Amino acid sequence: MSTGPASADVPALPASFTADDLKAAGFMGWQTWSQLRDGNFAAVPSGPAVYVVFRRETTNPTFLQQNPSGRFKGRNPTASVSTLAEKWVSGTQVIYIGKADVADRRLTQFARFGVGEPEGHWGGRFIWQLADAASSLVAWHGITWSETARDYEKRLIAHFEEIHGGSMPFANLRY
Repeated sequence: MSTGPASADVPALPASFTADDLKAAGFMGWQTWSQLRDGNFAAVPSGPAVYVVFRRETTNPTFLQQNPSGRFKGRNPTASVSTLAEKWVSGTQVIYIGKADVADRRLTQFARFGVGEPEGHWGGRFIWQLADAASSLVAWHGITWSETARDYEKRLIAHFEEIHGGSMPFANLRY
């Protein structure tokens, strides 16, 4: 897949999923979950966006036995450590790609879910079983062109898969 634009009004994909290449492609923010909470998510756009959760380390993580996130509709978000280890994509730092029609609201739900509140953000739940989840960074790209957030998310995930031998980011379970 080419990283060039699909049309004049659709942005090019990042050359890779490093912080520098994501920044060059228009991703901004780069805040921890606590920084986002402390700022009341004011930096996050209120319109559509695609966001990434970026792990600072490239080493294999330590997985928690129990997922500390919320129990939405009574569902336990815990996955086995063996499932998490099998899903891990070694050497990568982007661990989740998500989309939002109202970005500040969606990231607020995601953050609240991660601290144990019963929010409806089942996608990305594997993130909260990383021992270092709190130090991960969140970056976003507001959608200001004719493509939907969902379509841009799908293009990014397909591009990630192409670069990483068919693997989706760690916490993406489907798209």
